[in-house]
Amino acid sequence: MAALGACSDGHRRPEAAAITPSVAAGEPPAGAMVTYAPESDAAIDAAAAAKIQRKTFTPDFEVPPMENGLAPVLSRIPTKHPIVFLTIDDGGTKTQDMALLMARYEYPASIFLAQTFIQDDPAFFKAFAAQGSRIENHTVSHNVNMVKELNYDGHMIEILGMQKFALEHYGRSPTLFRPPGGAYSDVMRTAVADAGLRAIITWEAKANAGRMDYQVGDSLRPGDIVLMHFRPEFAADLAAFRSAQIAAGLQVVLLEDFLGLT
Repeated sequence: MAALGACSDGHRRPEAAAITPSVAAGEPPAGAMVTYAPESDAAIDAAAAAKIQRKTFTPDFEVPPMENGLAPVLSRIPTKHPIVFLTIDDGGTKTQDMALLMARYEYPASIFLAQTFIQDDPAFFKAFAAQGSRIENHTVSHNVNMVKELNYDGHMIEILGMQKFALEHYGRSPTLFRPPGGAYSDVMRTAVADAGLRAIITWEAKANAGRMDYQVGDSLRPGDIVLMHFRPEFAADLAAFRSAQIAAGLQVVLLEDFLGLT
């Protein structure tokens, strides 16, 4: 079993300044470069952001095949391209500024939703799908102890239930799975494979509480998979991610596109 502390504060939390918007609310003029700056007034270099050219990258990595009936686990993507992958979990907090910010920065994301958090308003997330993001599987109930508490059949109920819910509401069956809390086991890997999903996705970097936390190093690296959540601090977390992304000179690319998953 592996645990990575998804929905808890299990990560190392390096000291960092809080991140706040450097632009007023509302849509910027067409073509304007919108940045965020830390309260220390060390502004993000807009010129550096402009140098991050949007282009299509030829993938240099493929999803590993199933081995012994086990789905592969990916915590980052080994690539030589200057790219980073944004993922957003749960779906408990829903405010209109979330979709607006994602559209403003043209950020596609892999959105791992749990039915228990979104069944009150599943249509809310259609705006993200329309912007190029993909809805993925984060189980029905978001049981962070499912590895310890559930057998194979219990795993299949959680995974297949969310597969069905996603297909009914978004017209697509998820291809990627993220375990609640980040823990996984061979039983889970078997269930994920049997449910028809291609891989379990974890992470090594996280935008949390308005700052970035890293399991390795102190900055984003090419191929990093970044974890965020639909929480009240969404804007501050996205600001922290944007600051780190621009500082690292990386382009945000949709994970499913890079992996060739429809």
